[in-house]
Amino acid sequence: MEKKNHLPIYGVGPIYGVIIIACTIVGIILACKGYLNFAYVEMTKIPFLIMGILICICGFWVWFKGAFRIDHYIETNELCTDGIYGIVRNPCYSGIMLMCSGALFIATNVVLLILPIIYWLFMTILMKNTEEKWLYKLYGEPYKEYCKRVNRCIPWFSKSRK
Repeated sequence: MEKKNHLPIYGVGPIYGVIIIACTIVGIILACKGYLNFAYVEMTKIPFLIMGILICICGFWVWFKGAFRIDHYIETNELCTDGIYGIVRNPCYSGIMLMCSGALFIATNVVLLILPIIYWLFMTILMKNTEEKWLYKLYGEPYKEYCKRVNRCIPWFSKSRK
């Protein structure tokens, strides 16, 4: 049987996704049941709703662009650094994080907005301790240079190459 020397197709994504989706659902349920009424601000309803929808759409786009592109690169052991991977290193995880964050904005409860910060921190710690180590071991300096140019969590245009 041939040994495959590449990353797992899903990486730690399912762990990250399940945890932040569950936290988002629990937070929204708590807000809807009235347990977090102290942090509900009526005047933020329309702006939060609009921002939430836009963030969800952006998150879905980022996730979609990453999810249907990476399998080939993983299976062939190629480092993908273009397309959506040229603006964020982890588009699948980032897309899920953005969609969950958008849903929290839609819930119109200010206290829930601490969760996206926790999601970002969790993703940063998880990636640094798992996939980034695996990728550095597999690709070495090219991966290190890629990390210098492209943000880990938040989609942003690449820093200039020096």
